[in-house]
Amino acid sequence: MSVMFFFDPTYIFVIVGLIITGIASARVNSTFRKFDQVHSQNNLTGAEAAAQILAASGITDVTIQEVQGHLTDNYNSGNRTLSLSQATYNSTSVAAIGVAAHEVGHALQHHQNYVPLRIRTGIFPLVNLGSTISLPLIIIGVLFSWNQTLINIGIWAFALVLIFQLVTLPVEFNASARALKILSSDGLLTSDEVPMVRQVLTAAAMTYVAAVLSSLLQLLRLVLLFGGRDRD
Repeated sequence: MSVMFFFDPTYIFVIVGLIITGIASARVNSTFRKFDQVHSQNNLTGAEAAAQILAASGITDVTIQEVQGHLTDNYNSGNRTLSLSQATYNSTSVAAIGVAAHEVGHALQHHQNYVPLRIRTGIFPLVNLGSTISLPLIIIGVLFSWNQTLINIGIWAFALVLIFQLVTLPVEFNASARALKILSSDGLLTSDEVPMVRQVLTAAAMTYVAAVLSSLLQLLRLVLLFGGRDRD
């Protein structure tokens, strides 16, 4: 039997997606490492900078904690907790302060009822379900005499992931914009240090863009392979 029988030309979409996300991940890591070597002139740690921004914004109900991992920083709107990774919490680097300020940007969004954040939070349970059942539904649909209804439901369930990632883009861009504005206007960083933070946050933002492109390619692959095919 010819080897070409097993060749799936749409697999190129998976490869391209992996390349895109790999490049974005490598860039954010290299950019962070570069500016993690530059210590801020104000000598503030990431945790201290976050605390100052929160206090200046009148937010008193957010807890700051250190978590394991590298660049695992996040803000949990459910329990109002700002988690800073080991690379950020105690570091006085320009990169650490930038990342901490970005996460505080999410806390500010939550405090001010930023609509895209509310939408993202609201659809997350549905998206989580969709990402879990999408491929099993497609596989079951194929096994059951190519049941196009099940397959289409699976494809739409996967599409929810892409929608979630699209909603995430303005949330992340806005948090970075807030961080840069605060860091420059409140004097937490010097005018020379702010452009360094901009490079770090821009590189981080590109990982979200890469995730959107990767999911779009995966969705296109699913549609080409399984969408609207007649096996009767």
